[in-house]
Amino acid sequence: MAAGILRESGMIFDDARYWMWAEALEMLARAERLQRRFFLPAEERADGEWEPPVDVFETPRRIWVTAALPGVGPEDVEVGVRDDVLVIRGRRTFPGVPARARLVRLEIPHGRFLRQVRLPEPGYLIVGRELRHGCLFVVLERR
Repeated sequence: MAAGILRESGMIFDDARYWMWAEALEMLARAERLQRRFFLPAEERADGEWEPPVDVFETPRRIWVTAALPGVGPEDVEVGVRDDVLVIRGRRTFPGVPARARLVRLEIPHGRFLRQVRLPEPGYLIVGRELRHGCLFVVLERR
């Protein structure tokens, strides 16, 4: 694939460092495509909801989950545990813009969202929850 990128740009290099650079560019392109998949607008997803990306960290007793929820207020998000699944759901409203503004780019998702994170087993309780700087931080503890 890297050689294809270099050929398309009109450059053909056999040098390993150029090949590595092309591979890095291809990895970035794949990451961007993956990110776009997570942030599909509500009307493009079959279920009408978008899925926020999450980070999950685990110790033997606790699980920390961070969900990216830009522009979502605390009153617009619900968090709960059902069996062995952490459920994060809510709505991000479309930001107010001037009536005559022309849309140039729309990348941040809006509308309903739902994210379900499978836990290692049933029996976790939410012991902490905070929405700060566009991220929801949830701490779960094993009973």
